[in-house]
Amino acid sequence: MSRAVAAPATPVIAVVGPTGSGKSELGIALAEALGGEIINADAMQFYRGMDIGTAKLSVGERRAVPHHLLDILDVREEASVARYQEHSREVIAQVRARGNVPILVGGSGLYVRAVLDELEFPPTDAVVRAGLEAERDKVGLPALRERLAAVDAVSAERLGDERRVIRALEVHELTGRPFSSYMPRRVYHQSAVQIGLQADRDVLKERLAQRVYSMVERGLLEEVRRLDDLGLRSGRTASRALGYSQFLRVLDGGWSAAEAAEDTVAATRRFARRQLTWFRADERIQWFNWHDPELLTKALGAVAAHAPYPR
Repeated sequence: MSRAVAAPATPVIAVVGPTGSGKSELGIALAEALGGEIINADAMQFYRGMDIGTAKLSVGERRAVPHHLLDILDVREEASVARYQEHSREVIAQVRARGNVPILVGGSGLYVRAVLDELEFPPTDAVVRAGLEAERDKVGLPALRERLAAVDAVSAERLGDERRVIRALEVHELTGRPFSSYMPRRVYHQSAVQIGLQADRDVLKERLAQRVYSMVERGLLEEVRRLDDLGLRSGRTASRALGYSQFLRVLDGGWSAAEAAEDTVAATRRFARRQLTWFRADERIQWFNWHDPELLTKALGAVAAHAPYPR
């Protein structure tokens, strides 16, 4: 891998887009061209053993490019955006200290924003929350909503369900700040350039279907069975992952493998649409077709236009 001396102010490169659009491949190509290291931003690839169903690159497929924040959680642990923000920014600083370029790759939109943008996460306190829940039981939700309106009219108007009303009151009690003051803004925490990958809708739908069928052929059911023995069902995040929740039903005898595969295809296509909706709302992203033979050249051009990296 060629090396580039990256100044501390060089921007983070983020490769984003829907699942199955080739983000991992482009990330590696950029890293090889610029002297970069990959920081994972796919929440399900945090989990050890969740390899086939998350399309996690093997060590060989990473082509000697350093990868960070893969395989950092047990399947029973819950992923936390706030902890990820802290860890990913630490890794970015370490990558820069080595003179390399940090390249964020993944399709978990909130996790990407947590790295790139000014995004605060208010504290939590189980005792305070329990007290508010007891108050709800005593006086009712309308009274809590009136209390919220007195300290945070924006949140009182916008929030509907009781869980979020209680959360807003919890934050105000802990910080003295209105919950609405923590709403994210599209302001970069540090210099960044975002490259988005997109594909023709029909092409992507077929690609996602074939990818799921390939996962099944490579042993997805056996992977789920092994992770089930390690506590997959008790993991609030991991157990809901695409493919894993479906194939747990196969283990329970509720579905056939074919039924689980078809449901996974449909769920994956819905997820890809949600990802596109999320990322297209960010006007800072520069979009390219994943199938363009000049993709790498164009992506490098977008990066160079933002800040010329040494080559």
